[in-house]
Amino acid sequence: MLRKLIRILFNRNTMFMLLLLLQATFLVLTVLFLSQHYVEVYAALTVLNLLLAVYISNTAENPSYKMPWLLLMLVFPLYTGLAYLLIKTDIGHRMFKKNYARRVVETKKYLPQKKQILRQMQEKSSVNMHLAEYLANFGGYPVYRNYHAEYFPLGEQMFSAMKQEIQKAEKYIFLEFFIIDKGMMWEELLQILKRKAAQGIDVRIMYDGFGTQFLMPMQYFKKLEQYGIQCRVFNGFKPFLTSSQNNRDHRKILVIDGHTAFTGGINIADEYINQKVRFGHWKDGGIMCQGEAAWSFTVMFLQLWHLEETDNGELEKYRHMTEFPANHDGFVQPYSDSPTDSEYVGRNVYLDIINNAQDYVYIMTPYLVLDHELITALGLAAKKGVDVRLMMPHIPDKWYVYSIAWSYYQELLDEHVRIYEYLPGFVHAKNFSSDDRIAVSGTINMDYRSLYLHFECAAVFYHSHIVLDIKKDFIKSLEKCVEITLEDCRKRPLFKRIVSGFLRLFAPLM
Repeated sequence: MLRKLIRILFNRNTMFMLLLLLQATFLVLTVLFLSQHYVEVYAALTVLNLLLAVYISNTAENPSYKMPWLLLMLVFPLYTGLAYLLIKTDIGHRMFKKNYARRVVETKKYLPQKKQILRQMQEKSSVNMHLAEYLANFGGYPVYRNYHAEYFPLGEQMFSAMKQEIQKAEKYIFLEFFIIDKGMMWEELLQILKRKAAQGIDVRIMYDGFGTQFLMPMQYFKKLEQYGIQCRVFNGFKPFLTSSQNNRDHRKILVIDGHTAFTGGINIADEYINQKVRFGHWKDGGIMCQGEAAWSFTVMFLQLWHLEETDNGELEKYRHMTEFPANHDGFVQPYSDSPTDSEYVGRNVYLDIINNAQDYVYIMTPYLVLDHELITALGLAAKKGVDVRLMMPHIPDKWYVYSIAWSYYQELLDEHVRIYEYLPGFVHAKNFSSDDRIAVSGTINMDYRSLYLHFECAAVFYHSHIVLDIKKDFIKSLEKCVEITLEDCRKRPLFKRIVSGFLRLFAPLM
């Protein structure tokens, strides 16, 4: 027991948490020390908070993000202003944003939009064409016609396809995941990757410094390098108070030889393929794109991989040169969203689908932390007679986020939005489908972190069989759901409702 206690106290995760706590304590003690000059310090901080309140109110940031800061300034006037200044003046974060913006500009030349494809889309639907134009011009990713795609309604199905495609690799294999955890899934993948690396194939792995921080041994990337696998940790978790720690790489990308790519909700951990039970049955979803569309995912990966380097034309050598046969199965548009600019691409795609729906909008999401625009859009669509349905987990992975989701339930139900919970367990898929004409599958949750703070990716399908596949998956999953009613909301214990309301106040900062 003593040895176990020592291991817990002195492992790296505990030490990181202690260092963060020490820094926060230092800030508090500094203000308390200055309280010997209470009147002067309080007056100075009051002026600071007032100026910051005016500044925050006039920024272009989402009102849902502004309100918690303003509320905290009222409740904790001695500390909140200083904390806000620390976040906004973080030099490391500014450099991080500058580097990514530079890489996006440098790589834009690799992602031209073919005008004839937009004209073909116009013939099908001007609504779809306008969204595709927006994504091409402001998201930076073109729409494609020459592709093949497959939708996987479960993680185990996607994992099987991933292994098959990786074994066919001849040039390179790029993996980018938020979470990589020890277990059967990772071990099977690792054995294949080691064999491929030994054959001289360029194998690269990038994982998030926070998502994987507490799951793998420290400096695990060095072990992978011994197998001939290149590895990088994105935005490594550091025991320092810095705003860049908020910006995680939540994307899930696998690219093989530039012609095949996977994305979706599935991370590399056994619960995602139901080999380990954590929150009941794990309902996930993902896609495989083959052909020209895979190139966009290749560029996404290399943008972050070469984040601090200057482009010298190296991306071109990763392009798959063999032309993919043309098909008439609609269009696909992979895209990425980043927290480094004020263009909230992921949120805007969701809003566009909801606002233009005529018949139905079906949504699968593990989390529900909505801003005013999304609440208004969902409610208005339902009032117009659109069949708006949300599918959420019945067994949550984070009790506090689940509690926040319930704070929106009655508000949405009052607007005639229908809400379901997946009884067997946890929904982790991030899927939209609407009107048999458009669907999205990817990594973007309907919460503030995904929509505003994380690096994310997804693919939009227009008039493709994938749209119908995602719709069918939703309808089939409804058979295992319970519908939430207004009566369920009214019967909810008063204490839980109070907790939900309180947590919702600070949801954008969580």
